[in-house]
Amino acid sequence: MVDLNAPYPSTAYLTGYLASKHIETQQWDASLDLFLCLHSRQGMERIRQVLARPQPGTSARTAQRVEWFLRHADQHDALIEPVIRFLQGSDLTLAHRLAAGLLPRGPAREILSEADLDAAFGSLGTVDRAKYLATRYLRNIAEVIAFAIDDRWGDGTGYRLPGDPGAFDAYEEALARPRTLVVDLMLDLLAGRLAACTPQVVGMTLPFYGNLLAALHFAKYIRENAPNCRVVWGGGVVNTSMRSLSDPRLFRYVDFVTVDDGERPLECIVEALEGRRDPEQLLRTFVCTDGAVRLVSSSAECDVPHRETPTPSYEGLPLRQYVSLLKVPNPVQRLWSEGRWNKLTLAHGCYWGKCTFCDIALDYVARYEPALPDAIVDRMIDLIRETGESGFHFVDEAAPPALLRGLSRRLLERGVTATWWTNIRFEKSFDAELVGLMARSGCIAVTGGLEIASDRLLKLINKGVTVAQVARVTKAFTDAGIGVHAYLMYGFPTQTDQEVIDSLEVVRQLFAAGCLHSGFWHEFNATVHSPVGIRPDLFGARVTTPIALQWDALRRHSKSLKLPQGEAATEHPSAASEARDMPPPTFMQYTVGFDAATRVSVERFRRGLRRAQFYYMHGVNVDRPARHWFEHDVPEPTVSPTLVADLLAVREGADEPKSAAGAVEVCQ
Repeated sequence: MVDLNAPYPSTAYLTGYLASKHIETQQWDASLDLFLCLHSRQGMERIRQVLARPQPGTSARTAQRVEWFLRHADQHDALIEPVIRFLQGSDLTLAHRLAAGLLPRGPAREILSEADLDAAFGSLGTVDRAKYLATRYLRNIAEVIAFAIDDRWGDGTGYRLPGDPGAFDAYEEALARPRTLVVDLMLDLLAGRLAACTPQVVGMTLPFYGNLLAALHFAKYIRENAPNCRVVWGGGVVNTSMRSLSDPRLFRYVDFVTVDDGERPLECIVEALEGRRDPEQLLRTFVCTDGAVRLVSSSAECDVPHRETPTPSYEGLPLRQYVSLLKVPNPVQRLWSEGRWNKLTLAHGCYWGKCTFCDIALDYVARYEPALPDAIVDRMIDLIRETGESGFHFVDEAAPPALLRGLSRRLLERGVTATWWTNIRFEKSFDAELVGLMARSGCIAVTGGLEIASDRLLKLINKGVTVAQVARVTKAFTDAGIGVHAYLMYGFPTQTDQEVIDSLEVVRQLFAAGCLHSGFWHEFNATVHSPVGIRPDLFGARVTTPIALQWDALRRHSKSLKLPQGEAATEHPSAASEARDMPPPTFMQYTVGFDAATRVSVERFRRGLRRAQFYYMHGVNVDRPARHWFEHDVPEPTVSPTLVADLLAVREGADEPKSAAGAVEVCQ
């Protein structure tokens, strides 16, 4: 399962590119089809049949959900398809009945009470209230599936695998389990697609861990039922987690695994299968020969420059069937699950590319190539014509301010009416003039990493911003009517309990001052491609798990990453002895375990931070003390209770650091 409100962009990029090379391609959103198949009248009947069978040893929570579904089974049959049509935007008159309480309330935890509903939507927000209640109804059905039919279903937005995601043994065991209703429906849909188009190659994009097990089920089915068809894997999980792939068992199901940008590697595979290319002349592609996995990457091949990639194509995707969900009423948070956004990339990679917690060793961050503003506008116009939608989500690592200035000007000069949002760094280039220009051109929201609201830690992670700078930039956006979402982080090496509470207090003040509309707290994880994961000793930490990647392999992907010459990861002095005694992973690895002399307990702060954030972004209890959100003792904040107000009142530029060299030295 990936996005349900819009197609995931990778297949559109690949389809547009392969079509430009005259390679016949069809794209299929298996996530959407599976969701619609389950949430249909026939799907409800199939669920009812499974639940009607005896289920010995079920927990009280499972029994509660089964009883709810069966008690309202006839209502589910009658309501499910109208609800889906409403969420697809084709039956909006149903909103009046949905908002008035048409749907049966289920046992899933309700985020908003009836009083909260009235406060959030009032008497005029009928459609939004109906969307929220319909989404809540679907969440109850998802819990029925997860508790009583397939425990890997999660909340219906990912097909998860319990246990260690890095061990292939767990996946093979999962494949051997009796097939569930979810798997049966999934494979029935695949069989129909294979029969309709008889492909020679099936490419699967795996952006999230939740896609892995489903992709293996697909690959296994293809191997058994269409043995002449070749299977290619790529996508975010592969790019970040399978770079040290050496387990040949995966290749019982998959023929090729590509890393980084997929356009040129996939084209090379097609040419090789057609006999127009030597099989040894592939690009960044894992293959298995005589039981040994190896990476084939010809030095004569290179990626297509970002400026030369064609416009993505959504041809063949049922754009009117995507489902807009409203999980929370926050106007910025809802952008991720509501609305059918065309997705484009302004620039390949990150123009900053120095954050010590980020995967700066990988190509998708390290290779920075911006497109030209006029070319971006041309692509936007092409997509508006193709899709009939003028909303755009620019899915950049960090959209460059200069490029956004040029894009905004071209949109206004060429009279293009579009609505757009993107990810940025809260850097000082976003002054009132630029932000106002962006707003006039159609920008409605920005997301960005505040990470840790502490100048000491912002310097350590080499973010290149200060708390004062973030306060002023975010206020400029909100003053211009642009929504602001902040990514927040806790648990970074050397961060103390005091700094966590101080960071929360700064965030509280940013909300109170109208600088932020939304945010989310992430637990810090050290990754094998980040400076803190590669050299934890420079951050007061040490590795406690084996690392399969080699330092020199990482160095080739980033000019800015300075590492000791010729050292293998498992031999690095910062690795713990117990890690060196364990075999490195052979299937997947992304995060590494680490110990730090100063390390906060993420379990101690997780619930309180997320509770506070939920209330802050709905404008409730923002005046409560930071300690209020925790069920145990935490320190009192040491930052001034008027810090953000004082920073906003100070003349801009007065606090700017003279140089970020100190942080760069730490990184090196």
